[in-house]
Amino acid sequence: MSKLSLLSEFWLFLRERKKWWLGPIVFMLLGLGLLIILTEGSAVAPFIYALF
Repeated sequence: MSKLSLLSEFWLFLRERKKWWLGPIVFMLLGLGLLIILTEGSAVAPFIYALF
């Protein structure tokens, strides 16, 4: 299963079930996860973790 297929399936689920409130939650979680992954090896990491 490709990532594009997963995204399209998620989009179809949101459209069909009218669960629009799930979109911002998922994108926020992905953004926070990406931020943590990108900063874990840098000198900025202690400051990022202090925010949470």
